Amino acid sequence: MQSIYRQFGITKEVLDYAAPVLESLSERFRKIDETAEYNQLRIIKAMQDAHIGEASLKGTTGYGYDDIGRDGLERVYASYFHTEDALVRPQITCGTHALALALMSNLRPGDILLSAAGAPYDTLQEVIGIRPSRGSLAEYGIGYRQVDLLPDSTFDFEGIRAVLLEEPGIRLVTIQRSKGYQSRRTLSVEQIGEAISMIKTVRPDVLCMVDNCYGEFVERVEPSDAGADMIVGSLIKNPGGGLAPIGGYIAGTAECVENAAVRLTSPGLGKEVGATLDVLPSFFQGFFMGPTVTASALKGAILAACLYEPLGFAVLPDSKEERYDIIQAITFGTPEGVIAFCQGIQAASPVDSFVSCEPSPMPGYDSQVIMAAGAFVSGSSIELSADGPIKPPYNVYFQGGLTWPHAKLGILKTLQNLLDRGIIKL
Repeated sequence: MQSIYRQFGITKEVLDYAAPVLESLSERFRKIDETAEYNQLRIIKAMQDAHIGEASLKGTTGYGYDDIGRDGLERVYASYFHTEDALVRPQITCGTHALALALMSNLRPGDILLSAAGAPYDTLQEVIGIRPSRGSLAEYGIGYRQVDLLPDSTFDFEGIRAVLLEEPGIRLVTIQRSKGYQSRRTLSVEQIGEAISMIKTVRPDVLCMVDNCYGEFVERVEPSDAGADMIVGSLIKNPGGGLAPIGGYIAGTAECVENAAVRLTSPGLGKEVGATLDVLPSFFQGFFMGPTVTASALKGAILAACLYEPLGFAVLPDSKEERYDIIQAITFGTPEGVIAFCQGIQAASPVDSFVSCEPSPMPGYDSQVIMAAGAFVSGSSIELSADGPIKPPYNVYFQGGLTWPHAKLGILKTLQNLLDRGIIKL
């Protein structure tokens, strides 16, 4: 088997270093496969219960009236996530758009948004107005408060309680499940549920929204099972299974979802319009494939942690921790390490493997960012990808892998790239 990897420039030194690590992971990988099987069967049941038929895959044009496939897909999402309703549309362009839509449709001028898990992801900061931007919530008179996580990456319950009691204008609390570009642990569904329970006890009138990006299918429960009024995500991450070419979702209470639909389309139209064109087969099949694709990405993240931690690099999560999303952070301490890692991922890609990715300015970020993703869907981060801001502490964020062999190849290629450049020694 080693000989095939030599075709990608991976030396015996790298393969020999990885071999015992791979052998030690068989039991952890078995448990990941069991969770994938459980979630896969739940999706099949949801599709059967929704009576998805061949006609559901046809799509519509124009206004999209009476689109049985679109309506059926949203029933499937609502069933899987155990919510009253769902909005799953190709007109939602990305995760940031889905989050902005959920916030802007369920907040009104004079309301206050509270982030209970510290600063939100970079691109959402302009949506809120933390960094001034045209059309932000701040421009519409919506306030913002923030309670940081404690040093151990757990919720500051006392701080959250104090702000809820001091600010009667708080209408919505947002919780970001994954770490984004932060050096903190991802939140488990259990932790999120404890926070939501406390929030609802103090302020039953407050809505709770969870940014679910990168977390779908990792556990056997979702934040909607733990009391969230809305969960929000992107279809070019876990739930799209690498097949969805665009799209986002909002699943939650009927009122929250209808508010989002009205904002996405128009008052008086809501969910009734929105043509699906030819995307329904990829949306259905991507969701169907999501649990097993997520399992491959999880295996890749664990392997990365187990290979880089012994080399002296800080990894988050560490090699033995439970996983609550598909992202693996590795701290290199230098821009050269981040760049070499990302270029290794790019070189292992099936698409644009010959391209050398470089840091550059990116919309929504406050520093140069390097992004590696030789993907079938542009920017898809459920496919093998890596990215990071070029600023201290020089973290790289690795995620994705539609298949386990590809995730494995990508990680081995990064090791080889860093070894060849003298950044690591094995």
